Amino acid sequence: MTRQSKTPACPAVSLESATPGGASQRITLRRSVAMRAACGVFILIATLAAYTCFASHLGAWQAAPLTLAVWALLTLCAVKHERAQPVALKIGPDGLSAWNRAGGMLTQGRIAGCSQWSGRLLVLALVPDHGRSRTLLLAADALPAPVFRELAVLGRRGAGA
Repeated sequence: MTRQSKTPACPAVSLESATPGGASQRITLRRSVAMRAACGVFILIATLAAYTCFASHLGAWQAAPLTLAVWALLTLCAVKHERAQPVALKIGPDGLSAWNRAGGMLTQGRIAGCSQWSGRLLVLALVPDHGRSRTLLLAADALPAPVFRELAVLGRRGAGA
């Protein structure tokens, strides 16, 4: 007996049955405009906060180089973080796996839970066979809509909701 989604606008789409023999399907992720914008706003706010703190103690001109250093550090960390994000997912009968640019597996496990924010953001908890659980943050604009809905349904099923 399978559990169906209670929301009619979010039907359960079985990606496994769409491929021959229920094989795994690899989904390429797009870069999320929403996550990039949120990161940019964070960098701007943190840089302005640093300038305000530095300027109140050192003066406006002396705070400029330190503020520029804070901006550069935050920008470099954001670029490094974006490059470390998965570029592909594979939904299989044994769970979900995430892959990096080089084709290496970042994480793999069964979906044990999820948290969803307004159909725009999905946080999945992946539990491997051994080791500690990992979280996977997925923005809705990075995935095709049917895949996002399927992952949300799988996450609710894994969480026992």
